[in-house]
Amino acid sequence: MIRRPLRSCGATAALSVALLLSACSPGTGGAGGGTAGAAGVGDPLFPSLGNGGYDVGHYGIDLDYDVAGGTLDATTEITATATQDLSSFTLDLEGLKVTGVQVDGADAAFSRKGHKLTVRPAGSLKKGVKFRTTVKYGGEPKAMKDADGSPEGWVRTPDGAFVTGEPAGSMTWFPGNNHPSDKATYDFSLTVPRGYTAVANGELRARRAGKGRETFQWHSGEPMSSYLATASIGKFTVTESRTADGLPLYVAVDPQEAEKSEKPLSRLEEILKWSVKRFGRYPFSSAGAIVDHPPRVAENYGALETQTKPVYAGAPDETVVVHETAHQWFGDSVTPKTWKDIWLNEGFATYAEWLWEEDEGGRTAEEQFKENYEKAEDDLVWKFPPGAPSSQKDVLEEPVYYRGAMVLQQLRKAVGDKVFFKILKDWPSEHRYSTVSTRDFIAFCEARTDTDLKDLFADWLYGKGNPGWEY
Repeated sequence: MIRRPLRSCGATAALSVALLLSACSPGTGGAGGGTAGAAGVGDPLFPSLGNGGYDVGHYGIDLDYDVAGGTLDATTEITATATQDLSSFTLDLEGLKVTGVQVDGADAAFSRKGHKLTVRPAGSLKKGVKFRTTVKYGGEPKAMKDADGSPEGWVRTPDGAFVTGEPAGSMTWFPGNNHPSDKATYDFSLTVPRGYTAVANGELRARRAGKGRETFQWHSGEPMSSYLATASIGKFTVTESRTADGLPLYVAVDPQEAEKSEKPLSRLEEILKWSVKRFGRYPFSSAGAIVDHPPRVAENYGALETQTKPVYAGAPDETVVVHETAHQWFGDSVTPKTWKDIWLNEGFATYAEWLWEEDEGGRTAEEQFKENYEKAEDDLVWKFPPGAPSSQKDVLEEPVYYRGAMVLQQLRKAVGDKVFFKILKDWPSEHRYSTVSTRDFIAFCEARTDTDLKDLFADWLYGKGNPGWEY
């Protein structure tokens, strides 16, 4: 993700303290047997995000959006497997009115508290059993506000909606297990007025025209975390093509951003080809971009690596396209287990920027490392260790980007280019579609070299301030 301003990336993404201060406690057993799934997965920074007791396999999201009125009429069907005997379970859904819930076709009792929707099936759900939950809901989706005033989630625009979800905004438009650790496949059926385009992740499977309305059906077949989902709507200019290797590209651009977007997006295929050379096989079935023109476009909206089609708030520059493309490997395909591991997203994507510039004949990665290394002790880059963000507001601040990239440059110098660039390919290949921790990455690197990396990771990932040493 990239947010503006604050150099080229950074800023904050803390949610309202009142909303996500602490996790809800799991309930006790019900009359039908089993116990309540936990209302929160225990994320160290966002403890009330996500839910326990089940694992989602698939989302079927059906949205009918009234652009003029700004309201949704929606149904989401969630296919999940119980990981314990369940008397009840919770879903994350912020705002919007729920009008009915069914579990396996039978009406279920439900209640709301904050952003938690508690569902009580007619009978208990046994561990290991697959079950289907259907939620009917609607109303006017409202964006969430981060601590820096930046909106996330469903942001209404004059011609539709700008939709991003890091770290929690997806729950403003569909119910789910809203944590990176639970990945699923997705199908989207998005109905909008004729003349508008609705763009989601994956591939466009069908378009159906009705009386004054049109439905866009999208399929995302590779596992995806909820924060990477999008359903952006607008009067886009759409370009569909294929790369030389046959990869489908779908690019949707708001006409107000078309001229400025043309040059950077013209290099998308080249950037993808370069990324494959550096990071290995592209992990998804399609690629593309969504360039929108949200309100106050010059302010702090930035860009997000929504899976297969990064979303840009305004025309991106070439470096931002490189950053969000790299995220398809680092963040989208290989996703952090908790938000504390966010440097595995942003540090890698920032380092991709450095490598791109180096390969383009500009500053080397080492020169860019030194520019950061020589910053004053009170510079934001030294504010906290990248491996140990301690608050919600730390999640998208400079240390996880720049100092995260510096960790990788130090690793490169320690193990040498041959081993380092093999790590850059093997890490996303061996962990494709999974969730990982910083500990997993350390162990992965240590298994691939005889060099002692203990002090490097201790100082650069977890040490306070400038470690004060280089290789």
